[in-house]
Amino acid sequence: MTQRSPWPRGRRTWLLGTAGLLVAGLVVGVLLQNWVLGLALGVVVSLGWLIAYESWRGRNVGVNDDDKGIQL
Repeated sequence: MTQRSPWPRGRRTWLLGTAGLLVAGLVVGVLLQNWVLGLALGVVVSLGWLIAYESWRGRNVGVNDDDKGIQL
């Protein structure tokens, strides 16, 4: 019997990337002397990172079918 991880494969990469983007947003915010703005930018970019990463992992190439429209 093999021990399965509670995390799906690749989730650690996503989590580290998200944390890195939030820290980068805070650094940008501190440089701009507005850490709340930096945190907000970090959250927005992290959401974009999540959408892009999960789309890449799903390997849903060609879901935009002209006959059927967008398929989710």
